[in-house]
Amino acid sequence: MNAIHSLANPRLPDPSSAPPRRILVAEDDSSLRKLNTIVLALSGYAVDAVEDGAAAWEAMNAESYDLLITDNNMPRWTGVDLLKKLRASRMEMPVVMATGAFPPEDFVRQPWLRPNAMLLKPYSTEQLLETVKGVLHMTAEGHEQTVPAKEACRMSRRPTAGSYDEAG
Repeated sequence: MNAIHSLANPRLPDPSSAPPRRILVAEDDSSLRKLNTIVLALSGYAVDAVEDGAAAWEAMNAESYDLLITDNNMPRWTGVDLLKKLRASRMEMPVVMATGAFPPEDFVRQPWLRPNAMLLKPYSTEQLLETVKGVLHMTAEGHEQTVPAKEACRMSRRPTAGSYDEAG
């Protein structure tokens, strides 16, 4: 069984506030997984982190999460594989795909797989936190929606070889 690394908010909780939102991070790069976990925890979220999509699936079936942040290119299961399992099981969980290789063809052929938001690596901690806050706010208000694949590429602010642009 894969280990799940947890890091709760190190600050003392305010008894009058709601419990922290729970986030699951699936990322095979251990340095980035640790960085994302620390940044999110210091921002008040309860965070669990796993190394691939299969471990994320196990964690999602064992615990309840408010958000999934997943890489795409990971061993065992990719982020797209994880989205397929999530959607097929009808789990209602918003997803942010944070990846260096955007899979637009998967989302064009199967639009129901689209995540709620995309972050193209490398991204800043500010972009991570803004995206998380925005997705959680949208889904909390019942405005859950996904970003069209072409728009998600433009939103990343970091064009890469082979990415969509207005001409393509």
